[in-house]
Amino acid sequence: MLEPVTNPVLIFAIAMTIFLIAPLIMRKLRIPGIIGLIFAGVIVGPNGVGLLDRDPTIILLGTVGLLYIIFIAGLEIDLEGFKKYRKRSLTFGFLSFHLPFLIGVLATYYYGYPLAAAILLGSLLGSHTLLAYPIASRLGVAKNKTVTTAVGGSIMTDTLALLVLAVVAGSTQGALTLDFWLMLLLSMVIYVAAVFLIVPIVAKFFFRSFSSEGVLEFVFVMTVLFVSAYFATVAGLEPIIGAFLAGLALNRFIFEQSPLMNRIKFIGNAIFIPFFLLSVGMLMDLRILFLEPSAWITATLVVILVIVGKFGAAWLTGKIYRYSNEEMWLTFGLTIPQAAATLAATLVGFDLGLFDQATVNAVIVMILVTCMIGPYLVEKNARKLALKESQMPYEPTNAPQRVMVPIANPQTLESLMDLAFMVRGSSSESLYTLSVARSSEEGSSAQVVEAEKLLGHAVQYAAGAEVPIHMLTRVDPNITTGIVRAIEETRITNVVIGWNGKLSTPQKIFGGVLDQLLERTSQMILVSKLGHPLNTTKRIVILIPSGFDHKVGFYEPIKVVKRMANQIGATIAVFVIKDQPLSYQQGFQKVKPDAQVTLTKLETWNEWNQEYLPHLKTDDIVIVFSARRGTIAWHPQLERLPRVLANATPKSFIMMYPVEEGKVDSRGTRGLDVPKTFLSEKSYD
Repeated sequence: MLEPVTNPVLIFAIAMTIFLIAPLIMRKLRIPGIIGLIFAGVIVGPNGVGLLDRDPTIILLGTVGLLYIIFIAGLEIDLEGFKKYRKRSLTFGFLSFHLPFLIGVLATYYYGYPLAAAILLGSLLGSHTLLAYPIASRLGVAKNKTVTTAVGGSIMTDTLALLVLAVVAGSTQGALTLDFWLMLLLSMVIYVAAVFLIVPIVAKFFFRSFSSEGVLEFVFVMTVLFVSAYFATVAGLEPIIGAFLAGLALNRFIFEQSPLMNRIKFIGNAIFIPFFLLSVGMLMDLRILFLEPSAWITATLVVILVIVGKFGAAWLTGKIYRYSNEEMWLTFGLTIPQAAATLAATLVGFDLGLFDQATVNAVIVMILVTCMIGPYLVEKNARKLALKESQMPYEPTNAPQRVMVPIANPQTLESLMDLAFMVRGSSSESLYTLSVARSSEEGSSAQVVEAEKLLGHAVQYAAGAEVPIHMLTRVDPNITTGIVRAIEETRITNVVIGWNGKLSTPQKIFGGVLDQLLERTSQMILVSKLGHPLNTTKRIVILIPSGFDHKVGFYEPIKVVKRMANQIGATIAVFVIKDQPLSYQQGFQKVKPDAQVTLTKLETWNEWNQEYLPHLKTDDIVIVFSARRGTIAWHPQLERLPRVLANATPKSFIMMYPVEEGKVDSRGTRGLDVPKTFLSEKSYD
């Protein structure tokens, strides 16, 4: 045994060295890196060589890591998928708790444990920790229905386990009275209601006021996480429940491809979560197993019980809902690891005298074994599931997107980039940013320098979201020509561009540059005027003209809108003008991901202008599925809508022009010649 290191700098240096080396060794052995960190804790901990002590600092950072895992699970859960599969989550949560619980109570009571101890031991077998969730997230299956079901069920299992813990503790202390039950129920209801009512209001105000402050955004999120976790303990719950509820409350404000989400995951995966895994390994005391042979029997019994119970729950759920073998094993792998609620119940049981040291060590052995089984199964089956999904038959809605963002206004840059991240989705293509400098007889070097500054800001912002950027600079006497050339040279599929809401002449839709861009391209164009951050949007209002379902690019705008709604947690209200809604309803049902959609048929454009437009709210965003002049679904009202919406109550709207196959301009050509009247205009943002 070595003397534990006490120098704080050296402690941190040793920990960071372990975080670096252990995953690399595990990678060589083709074992998940999580397991390596747990083994490292066993070796260097107080019950191993004694290099590091499980002191308050390790415990603090480990607790933060545990809360981080649960919080990220709440942030990433597909809320619409959770609503859609809530019956599955409830079914699985019920089975995943009660099956191990009943088996554990009966087996341990028969083995010789008192009834109260048997009930408590059974309850801790019913709980689980989403230890391997980061693996599922990294492999891109976090939105899979089985993962959503497992995450939803975990909050049920942990809540039930901790309620049993509170009841058993109260019964041993003689406090199991009517007042106890009333206070427990009342505090839970007040706490949950407070989180879901107060956090969204505060978050909406914060993101509207400080949306461009990167450091403040991260600090705000951490404040919400740990304040919610603390008040969970005040309400008689465990902090992990508060962390999960905080993640759910902030889910719609932090979308997946944002720099803020990347910062949250980066800090957690690099620092806090490894400390939690290290602290779990430090709990293991191998000496007890050699000094007390009976501990082997207890440890083996507990491990078998939890494996049988959790596998049975996953197997039954898989049979009921017809999961594939990979999905069933993935569910089992996600829910087999024991850590958080298990540790809490074990330590309380030991303090109350219900558990002896052999039982504590048996539970720690179970934690170690399950924390090795779970990540291995998740890594193996999530990879298979991801490969199966990638090998599904090709569909147009799944085609990779090559997105371009022409930039001219630094004030709207970040909002345009956020929109472009959503349009790009999980495409493997880089995001193209473009700045066009107008050439002139006096020279354009100053404009080129200014353009490069704008692009540098865009690169910095995209780096925070880990989105690869391809910078483009063009020098051209005409802005539109420069954009069109860049689109054709780089084979762009979607263009996200801003509009300042100003018109040079009333006869135009947006102004010279944007009007010509629409006329001279066939790609999908999104013209946006965003008056508030996208993550504060509660409802997406979609306006669709008659005949839009006959367009070649019908499905792509639906996919973009549903992806936006899914990531920010907004509902979708669709208004179809003078057309049968059935095909549109089928289109929204066919395209993934899941989102809450309502569809209304309007008989005239005046009905929209008079009855619905005046009642839009400030946190709505209007998206118009528009059409270029002369194409299917075009209507004169579509050219008047931008100026109408620019003066309406919600200051955010997007005009979506889908891809037009074989489109030509008004002269019947695809040439780049532009009338000189457009050379002096620059109305895009």
